[in-house]
Amino acid sequence: MTSSVATVSVLVRDYDAARDWYVGKLGFTLVEDRDMGDGKRWVVVAPPGDRGARLLLAKAVKPDEVAQVGHQAGGRVFLFLVTDNFARDHAAMTARGVRFLEEPRHETYGSVAVFEDICGNKWDLIQPAG
Repeated sequence: MTSSVATVSVLVRDYDAARDWYVGKLGFTLVEDRDMGDGKRWVVVAPPGDRGARLLLAKAVKPDEVAQVGHQAGGRVFLFLVTDNFARDHAAMTARGVRFLEEPRHETYGSVAVFEDICGNKWDLIQPAG
C-alpha cells in the first residue's frame, strides 16, 4: 500500500484573512475556495509548486475550536515549510512581513528559523542539510 498525507486542517479565525495571509505572505497558491453553505467554506492552499501537503483552512466556530486556534501543537512547532534556498525564502518572507521568532540557525540537519502564522501557530522554515 502506498499512501501520503494530502491535506492538513488548520484552525483559523477568519477564512479571508487566513487565505490572504497564506497567499500573500507565504506565496502559497489558492487551490480552492468553495462555499459550502451555512457560513462554511472549503478553502485549500498549497505551497509553491504544490509539493507536499495542502492546508485546509477551517474556520473555528465552537468554543473548544476557537480555544485551539494558534495552539494546535501545544506551543511547539506545528508545521515545517521545506525550501531549496533558505536565504532567498527567509529574505522574501521577512520582506512580506512574516514574523520570525528567532534569527536563522545553521544546525547539523540544516538551516532553520521559526516563524508564526496569522493565527499564532509556529512553523519551521527549513532547508535540510546535504
